Amino acid sequence: MDTLQRERYFLNQPRRVPLGYEEYAGDRQFATTLARGLELLRCFSATDTMLSNGELAQRTGLPRPTISRLTYTLVILGYLRQSPKYGKYQLGTALISATYPLMASIALRQQARPLMNALADETGGDVSMGLRDRLNIVLVETSRSRSRLRASGALADTGLALPIAGSAIGRAYLGGCDGATREALLNEIRVKTPEDWARFEVPIRQALLEVSRLGFCAVDGDLVQRIQAVGVPYGPTAHGEFVVFNCAFAPPPGGETSRAWMREEVGPKLLEMVRQLRERGA
Repeated sequence: MDTLQRERYFLNQPRRVPLGYEEYAGDRQFATTLARGLELLRCFSATDTMLSNGELAQRTGLPRPTISRLTYTLVILGYLRQSPKYGKYQLGTALISATYPLMASIALRQQARPLMNALADETGGDVSMGLRDRLNIVLVETSRSRSRLRASGALADTGLALPIAGSAIGRAYLGGCDGATREALLNEIRVKTPEDWARFEVPIRQALLEVSRLGFCAVDGDLVQRIQAVGVPYGPTAHGEFVVFNCAFAPPPGGETSRAWMREEVGPKLLEMVRQLRERGA
């Protein structure tokens, strides 16, 4: 599986489609129109950068007239822009300025970056930091090995969303969060993504045991064939965000990265990096 295929797999998953808000029906404090507009923005991905009103209606299940009003408003506000050539919509630059304060407020990103760069060079993997978004972990910082930058494409990049159930970084989150949060999240995965639950329940349980015993968990091709990764929970920052880290690999054709190496070398190194960050009080 080449880089483009990996990106298409990750970025075009059904999890990218709005998950709905039926559970808030009848809640008079819940602003449905605002929710619809924000959920519409989640329909776009790195490989579906332009969508028409019809395509947005199909993905959200909302009527075309409702979609037209939402896209019109979002264009005025700068969160969408319309392509003069195709008439379809793309995400607007207002989203960048809206998210910058959040990214800038995560001080751990800057503090972790030198250690992440060093570990990426040492292991040859992609080292990432993530935060939870619903049933995904969104990567907010990524370092890549300098020896791999030109030879192979990135496995990860800032903004990429990985499913909690199928990824090492997601399972590390489950292993590191408190019991009540974990059980609620496992139940949400079971109810909202039953296919994921049927496919990943057993490896999720195994990963929870690994995190408890070793401090990290390893994944070997569970989500995408030949993609291997190790995840480590960092825990909550001073501002309350629960942070997780991972180190991911895609062995070159004809090459292999053994599970033993992942557990005996990469896992302890990633765990040590996280320990250093905790000691610094990041």
